[in-house]
Amino acid sequence: MRMLVVWGAVGVAAVLGWGGGGSGSGGGPEADLAYHGAASMAGGRVDVRFTPRNHGPSAVPDATVRLRWSEALVDRQGLPAGCARSGERVVLCRVGALAADGLGERVELRVRLKGVPSEVLLEIDTVWGGGTVDRNRSNDRQRVLVLDSGDEYYF
Repeated sequence: MRMLVVWGAVGVAAVLGWGGGGSGSGGGPEADLAYHGAASMAGGRVDVRFTPRNHGPSAVPDATVRLRWSEALVDRQGLPAGCARSGERVVLCRVGALAADGLGERVELRVRLKGVPSEVLLEIDTVWGGGTVDRNRSNDRQRVLVLDSGDEYYF
């Protein structure tokens, strides 16, 4: 059921043309989403945790974030509620509603990569913003290089 919720949000995003926004011609209310957290990797296992934030000025009724890895994920993943696979290297997670100038609930997940690479590039961005327009895309698009060291890399 949760997988359908995530896929439904992505389907609506595709129909409405919200591929993450930008300075486009969107006529919806304006919000400014951001994601900050940490990632670590050891032995092909990547742990990611982040907190979504809406800097406003408008509330976001619902949001979905996309996490992309530069390496393929193993086929079977134990993902948290609200998260679903969307391809060989992609996971989507629903972050839900975000009040103006408010924090969302922390998202934590662990994925396993195929093989044991020495590094992986993780990219995080908004794929659905509930009809809001985000003109400041610099803080909702994160890229972090995670080395297989067990160390935490912050974004």
